[in-house]
Amino acid sequence: MSETAEGFHNDVTMLRNDVAHRYELHVGEELACILLFKDLPGHIDLIHTEVQPGFEGRGLGAVLDRYALDDVVASGKRIIPHCPYVAKFIRRHPDEYTQYTDWPAPGE
Repeated sequence: MSETAEGFHNDVTMLRNDVAHRYELHVGEELACILLFKDLPGHIDLIHTEVQPGFEGRGLGAVLDRYALDDVVASGKRIIPHCPYVAKFIRRHPDEYTQYTDWPAPGE
């Protein structure tokens, strides 16, 4: 595994796994982070981001969330951010994602 000066691995790969209903980020051969989703008519509901033990604190969740958000936008669907981490990411990058987001009703 090769690391850059910032401590981020350059052998990171990401993919959308439709069978498992999740986006995946791998570091080398290891699954490091997942983002669960539900594919709905006209929307992708982003449900939960989870960083695997040993990979916390490296910013991998944010990297995967950006990948997923960009994928949803490119697909022409709209984002439903049920995952609090994704919602926070969108609020931090309003110019990039707010116009593609349908916020869940409170309590959903």
